[in-house]
Amino acid sequence: MLVLLGLLCLFSVALSVNLNHNLEARLEQEAAAGHFPPPRQTNQHTHDPTIMHVHGTFYLYNVGEHIFIHTAPTMAGPWKHIGSVLDANSVIPKGDRAVPWAPDVVYVDGTFYCFYSVSKAGCRDSAIGVATSDHPGPGGWYDHGAVIQTGTGNGSGVYPYTVSNAIDPSVIVTPDGKPYLTFGSYWTGIYQIPLDQTLLSPMSTSDPDAKRLAWEPNALATPARYTTSLCGDPTGPHAIEGAFISYNDGFYYLWYSHGYCCNLDKDHLPPAGNEYSIRVGRSQNPRGPFFDKLGKDLTDGGGEIVYGSSGDTYAPGGQGVIRIGDADVLYYHYQNKTVGLAFSDAFLGFNPLKYVNGWPIALA
Repeated sequence: MLVLLGLLCLFSVALSVNLNHNLEARLEQEAAAGHFPPPRQTNQHTHDPTIMHVHGTFYLYNVGEHIFIHTAPTMAGPWKHIGSVLDANSVIPKGDRAVPWAPDVVYVDGTFYCFYSVSKAGCRDSAIGVATSDHPGPGGWYDHGAVIQTGTGNGSGVYPYTVSNAIDPSVIVTPDGKPYLTFGSYWTGIYQIPLDQTLLSPMSTSDPDAKRLAWEPNALATPARYTTSLCGDPTGPHAIEGAFISYNDGFYYLWYSHGYCCNLDKDHLPPAGNEYSIRVGRSQNPRGPFFDKLGKDLTDGGGEIVYGSSGDTYAPGGQGVIRIGDADVLYYHYQNKTVGLAFSDAFLGFNPLKYVNGWPIALA
């Protein structure tokens, strides 16, 4: 009898392992074939979201006047607009000061830091600023102004600010307490610099110790007709931006958005595959280098596609990753083709992640 029970236990374990292996193989095949699950719905319009989970409440920060803040009891909502981060326009005298772009919010040692971008579409006369507060909601945020600048302004004459675009900030603090700012859009790609312990300025303004983490070496179209040293890349659009770094089981994952994202014309869409998609590479070092699943360096154009257009879901990007319990969740904005492709039509979507052989796959 004991022998029979032992055999049954072994059979059960083997069956479970086999089923799990088959599921993982199927997920890998579907992702490789470009078959992505639909986004989990929120009915919340948003662009370039960042989400925090604080004392049982989810906080959503996104592009809007003075950086919108929404709250919800779950990721699915319902989301409620409760105010903005800034009480007035950004103190940085450039770009769209009233509607800063692509906020990234982190919590470190009792303080919430909201990093944001000010810029003008198609130009790299940009800056990343930061505001701080002792709570995640509206009211009480102090705008410290620029952390770094490209194009013009203090410090912009130092590499890599001379060749990059200071938008789309993402900040990570490693377990040993070292903070890093990752940023960049188009032009020469995505860069990272160390911050000082206040998180309000670079470790060094004269020698930023910058690392280039990712780049799209191939222009996706011909250059704009008129370009200057600040507006329009004379080599054409190198469409990579929106970096975000997460950590799981020994690896740092560099997520980014690849392709065209905003105010697309349904009658003149970019060639299939040139619209926004969410890609990733990984490294055991937060400073890189980052490689994709095939071992290609992200600075050489590598990148594993984790989530892309499928069905009515179009051009997902502007992503981040949040850990809920012991699981990671990928969130992003996307267009629904049945609704529209305008900037204001973008929705917040999300999908749980499963790591298969150390690589993230989006689940339904």
